[in-house]
Amino acid sequence: MKTVKIAMLVLLAGLFSMPWSYADAPKSRDVIIGVTDAYIPSNFDSSSDAFAVVTGLFPNSCYRFKETKVEHVGATLHEVTTYANVTEGLCLMVLVPFNKEVALGKLQVGEHQIHFLNGDGTYLEKRLTIEN
Repeated sequence: MKTVKIAMLVLLAGLFSMPWSYADAPKSRDVIIGVTDAYIPSNFDSSSDAFAVVTGLFPNSCYRFKETKVEHVGATLHEVTTYANVTEGLCLMVLVPFNKEVALGKLQVGEHQIHFLNGDGTYLEKRLTIEN
């Protein structure tokens, strides 16, 4: 029994003396990702919250969906930017599909342009009509 206790103490002392560091953790970064398509349902009115569903493809398995940000540039112009978190390391080199709902909020009556930004200066444009 005494040898078991000594062995446990040696094991614990070895674990606590190991150089643990966050530097060994995989690095990650956030990137803007493009969307391949966006679906915007119809029949929104000025009292309802408008939304869109974006779809796209991640280039490999190291990408994880993070968030979308909506910027209301003008009364009828809105820009949607989609972000992913990319972790360095071993990745499966396969295309990984994604789809997410994007809340656009309450919009005023009229025709709206929604630009889904790709990060390289290009965008996918969709139109949305808000009725009374």
